[in-house]
Amino acid sequence: MIWVIVAVVVVVLAVLVIVARKPRQEPGVASFRRHIDALSPEARREVMDRVRPPDSNQQEGPGN
Repeated sequence: MIWVIVAVVVVVLAVLVIVARKPRQEPGVASFRRHIDALSPEARREVMDRVRPPDSNQQEGPGN
């Protein structure tokens, strides 16, 4: 009889661990909006400004 109780406790703990590790899914609308916002021109401009090499025609800073 004690092994049945131990087995039930082990199964319950395993289910709790699996549920706790599963990432929470956002509602579909919030996820969709986040993806659309990432594709907006403002979001792309920030990335392009970081990636774009400086023009050789522009001065690089106060040291030049």
